[in-house]
Amino acid sequence: MRLFRRKIKPQKYLLVLDIGTEFVKALVFKVKKGISDDGEIKDQGIIIGFGRQRQLPGSMLAGAVTDIDGVTLTCQRAIEQASQMARVKPKKAVVGIAGEFIKGITTNFVCPREKPEEPIDLAELQNIIQKIQRKAFDKARGQLAYETCCSEVEIKPINASLTDIRIDGYQVTNPLGFQGKEIFLGIFNVYAPLVHLRAVENIAAKLDLDLLSIAAEPYALTKTSCFNSTVGAIFIDIGGGTTDIALFRQNRVEGIKSFALAGQTFTKRLGQMFNLNVDQAEKIKIRHSQQKLSQSVQWKIRDILKKDLRIWLSGIELVLEEFDQAEYFPPLILLCGGGSLLPGIKNILKKEETQNKWLDKFPFSEAPQIGFIQCKDINNIVDQTNSLDGPEYITPMALASLTLEIVTDENKILPPILRRVLKIMR
Repeated sequence: MRLFRRKIKPQKYLLVLDIGTEFVKALVFKVKKGISDDGEIKDQGIIIGFGRQRQLPGSMLAGAVTDIDGVTLTCQRAIEQASQMARVKPKKAVVGIAGEFIKGITTNFVCPREKPEEPIDLAELQNIIQKIQRKAFDKARGQLAYETCCSEVEIKPINASLTDIRIDGYQVTNPLGFQGKEIFLGIFNVYAPLVHLRAVENIAAKLDLDLLSIAAEPYALTKTSCFNSTVGAIFIDIGGGTTDIALFRQNRVEGIKSFALAGQTFTKRLGQMFNLNVDQAEKIKIRHSQQKLSQSVQWKIRDILKKDLRIWLSGIELVLEEFDQAEYFPPLILLCGGGSLLPGIKNILKKEETQNKWLDKFPFSEAPQIGFIQCKDINNIVDQTNSLDGPEYITPMALASLTLEIVTDENKILPPILRRVLKIMR
């Protein structure tokens, strides 16, 4: 399984595929040098093509592929739409995935050194990282085995980043050359079931794509959104089939989790109550989100969805309870994804906030603010098409930003070490 490739030359065209339960979104962008707000020359991704196609019935379930040929066909249509707009069809691609079985775990490891007077070298560091990765792998596999009631579940790492490095308690960004009695490393890993990854690889092969990486979408959000790195945030991505949650604080991602209740649930409820098919119910839901219905119908839909929204909030609470390693939660909750447009989503979070029902449950440092991620918040990505202006487009833009990091960080020392360890664990 090829997860990463070497740095590409500037001005090359790249493709991002966001394979969701309800929609496939495709972005075509080119890499070029640009000047940031602080005057620094950086690589930028200029989006020149966009495509969006609804998944065929039965092709996806809660973020997982259930029909490879069906998803391939939808991806092909989305790619063609984006390529026609861009007037170029890239071969190199990053594919984003999410869902209940995508696990993000932070593992901390303290390693005493036999010869503290000697500088830390590359071989010693790689050996320590490999030990941590084995420990993290066993932990993640145990969690998935418990949740799926299948002891033989096979998983593979898809994303990894170093969250903390300390030598004798002294924080460093690169431990090479330092001396000390012990080294502390914290590594965040994202794992996915092997069957899911092989399905995505099969889709990429059928589309004749050169797969640069398979990336977890919640991980991409935390890596690319320009928010206060010290305070952090809780990211909630509400898609069609799943709600994905990521905890980011103290300049590092600490965990990602998911549950299978999102936009499709609310669409189905409206279909049942108004005796509508899925397409009709989806249109009603969108008009409700855009406040384009009469006041009486708006209130009726709110009453209809009230119970489902409470269940959704219970899912949020259950997920947050699983982040047991967090000493405190950051006071910022950021929403994205097409499902976040539903007025009841933000309202129920605010309502529970004012009633202090869940503030008492969780260690928020202060009363959290509820907001939306904006497209302008995505680092180093410029939308030249001027068509990506809603929360449903945040995830593919975040994937594009992560792609920039993947193809332009060749000069960093530690990420390549992590990648070599990932290859060993394949």
